[in-house]
Amino acid sequence: MRRPGGVPSGTVTASSDGLDRRAFLGLSARTALGLLAAGAGAQPGRAERATPGETMQRQPSSRTGSVNLFLCGDVMTGRGIDQVLPHAGDPRIHERYVKSALGYVELAERKVGAIPRPVDADYVWGDALAELARVTPDVRIVNLETSVTTSDTPEPKGINYRMHPDNVSCLQAAEIDCCVLANNHVLDWGVPGLEETLETLRKAQIRSAGAGRSLAEAQRPATLEVPGKGCVVVYAFGSGTSGIPPSWAARADRPGVNLLRDLSEETARSIAAGIRAAKRPRDVVVASLHWGPNWGYEIDREQRRFAQMLVREGAVDVVHGHSSHHAKGIEVHEGRLILYGCGDFLNDYEGIAGNEEFRDDLALMYFPSLDAATGKLERLDITPLQIRRFRLNRISQRDASWLRDTLGRACEKLGTRLELNDDRRLALRWA
Repeated sequence: MRRPGGVPSGTVTASSDGLDRRAFLGLSARTALGLLAAGAGAQPGRAERATPGETMQRQPSSRTGSVNLFLCGDVMTGRGIDQVLPHAGDPRIHERYVKSALGYVELAERKVGAIPRPVDADYVWGDALAELARVTPDVRIVNLETSVTTSDTPEPKGINYRMHPDNVSCLQAAEIDCCVLANNHVLDWGVPGLEETLETLRKAQIRSAGAGRSLAEAQRPATLEVPGKGCVVVYAFGSGTSGIPPSWAARADRPGVNLLRDLSEETARSIAAGIRAAKRPRDVVVASLHWGPNWGYEIDREQRRFAQMLVREGAVDVVHGHSSHHAKGIEVHEGRLILYGCGDFLNDYEGIAGNEEFRDDLALMYFPSLDAATGKLERLDITPLQIRRFRLNRISQRDASWLRDTLGRACEKLGTRLELNDDRRLALRWA
């Protein structure tokens, strides 16, 4: 879905999706993607620094020698979820099968029962809020998979997500510090929708990365100061393999997303060189990448090479991958964390049939602890949740065991393993 940086790019094509859930969702999947020519060789910019949670009076993490993060996959608070939030927007949508966002609420209710509406702004986070309070991460980063806008000009792409700007309080309720925007839904309602998204997040004091009013802004990282520890610097990139249209690429004089030219070694080296040049002592660098297909545990060889090269080149400490609807395998390469696919975290898919074997109703909270001086991974704890009635809930022991076994098999292929604790949380182990 997304992936550009303050670096080069070109053009990528992707194949179309099939039937079933995707056909229903209108995911005319993987539109050819292309990108940025003007920025080739450009160095990633340096953003002004902001302190996470500066308006929230958040308690600092207790691990003073570590930088502790919260990462998750796609946060899709548009469409059906927007309709149950306090300020529901215009429900009209332009899909082949469904013409009102309320249809997704009704589909879910047929399966799981009544969903209250309107709900409070914090409703959708459910039990995730208690986990955030327990762990107290220094920085909270999500991939925001929606436009935040009242724009009425949809892109002709079949699926268009939007959340009413007044519902940004939903993101504030979870004290989100940074929203990654280099994805295939941020421009669903055109350039006006993107511009309103950027402005809404700015007013809410939530940093963003991966999209902007120009190429320079789209490439600029979000830099978040962690008092007494250093900074977390978030670069966001989109890849055509996730379905980002080539026309969405930001240019010097055109708003858009930070779109990767390709996933070649040359592009990885160029991105790494730019990040390395801007990196300062005690910077923990996160490369957030929207890439790859929606389903399947297999990790593309090109993606793995690309992620490992960002690490090997000494630029990136965490690779934060997303786009897949379910979690994928986890790797630790040269002491650095690579999340190839974090899976959906919030969505309105409960009433949609298809691909149930992947259990995309299970959402994962990733809590990596990194050495503040070196950026190396010290530990990774994972809290699994389940999406039910558009809300995140603690999962059963049975589901936790299924997740350990299924995701664990994918991890083993990458040299890691998962352990299930008595509290139904997971821990990553590696050599």
